[in-house]
Amino acid sequence: MDPGRATQAARLLPGAPHAAGVPGRGFPPSLPFAIRADARADRAHETGHAAAGYAAAGDGPTRETTHDLMTVMTHEPAPQAPVLPTAIGGSTAEAGDYLALLKPRVMFLVVFTALVGMVVVESAVHPIVAFASLLAIAVGAGASGALNMWWDADIDAVMTRTAQRPIPAGRVTGGEALAFGLTLSIGSVLTLGLVANWLAAGFLAFTIFFYAVVYSMWLKRATPQNIVIGGAAGAFPPMVADAAVTGSLGIETLVLFAIIFLWTPPHFWALALVKSGDYARAGVPMLPNVAGPDETRRQIWLYTLVFVPVTLLPIPLGFGGLVYTIVGGATAFAMLGLAWRVYRIREGEEAAKAAQRLFGFTILHLFILFAVLLAEHALGLYSAVPALVLPGLA
Repeated sequence: MDPGRATQAARLLPGAPHAAGVPGRGFPPSLPFAIRADARADRAHETGHAAAGYAAAGDGPTRETTHDLMTVMTHEPAPQAPVLPTAIGGSTAEAGDYLALLKPRVMFLVVFTALVGMVVVESAVHPIVAFASLLAIAVGAGASGALNMWWDADIDAVMTRTAQRPIPAGRVTGGEALAFGLTLSIGSVLTLGLVANWLAAGFLAFTIFFYAVVYSMWLKRATPQNIVIGGAAGAFPPMVADAAVTGSLGIETLVLFAIIFLWTPPHFWALALVKSGDYARAGVPMLPNVAGPDETRRQIWLYTLVFVPVTLLPIPLGFGGLVYTIVGGATAFAMLGLAWRVYRIREGEEAAKAAQRLFGFTILHLFILFAVLLAEHALGLYSAVPALVLPGLA
């Protein structure tokens, strides 16, 4: 095949990636139609030469020459599977690849925190409305994940922990991920508006926009404060859920928002201390790569000092009971101890282990706090601590 024709065909295709072999936000480097067209052109060219040869010799095509001509025009090498004319940008994606686009672990956390947001406000909403609202919030979170993977495919390809995601691994194309994310975004917002109310639907739409556009397309590559500001997107679900079941926003879910928002920097910066090389290769300005590991450790410690008291606010505000008081106090001390170790231990393998322990504990910490709130309000385990509740809220 003439390489020039393949190159020209590739340039005519809209959205073709600028870097061969690295899936981007356009179509993948495979060009089945162009390759088939070139193959047919080459075979026709060879057939023309054969026919001219017969004419020059003064012979018509014999049975043997006819067979040769048909072979030139139709034969595909036996060892190769036929190239099927699929749509440009087609993929070999399976259902599991589309599930991976939704970032299921993040989606689970979103659903979990949204459920807690519903139960702490103690609304009398119908269970079917609550379930449908949770489903819409979950799909919206998954849509955000798909749009994030579509936009970040180029940096995912060079980071070890993300290189096997569906788009950089070549199983899903950028165009497919974009269409998937947009479809789920629109569907989730419309569903929430129809089954709950349009305040909640608008809040969900804003959350998707904030994560996919404000964080993914702008903040992530522009500032080391990316996850501080962008962390708001992950903190909105309890408020969206509150709006869905009450039609308004209460102090309870504002506190839950604050807990998640302030939890995000120590959580991600602990990971960034360990994975700073990955972020450097990808060109993502995480704090350790911009301000250095020591400043990152200092910021982790400072944010932890603010975060820990906020985790205890449900107690004086009257929606965190006795169990929450005990568990919240114990985990607060554990969080302070681990963050202090990250701040103090700065060299060698022990420093990396300290950061990894903090990262792992932050996941457990947030889950425990919200699980206790869920148990107290959904399972009837709530028992106020009057001495700790603000006057008028007991």
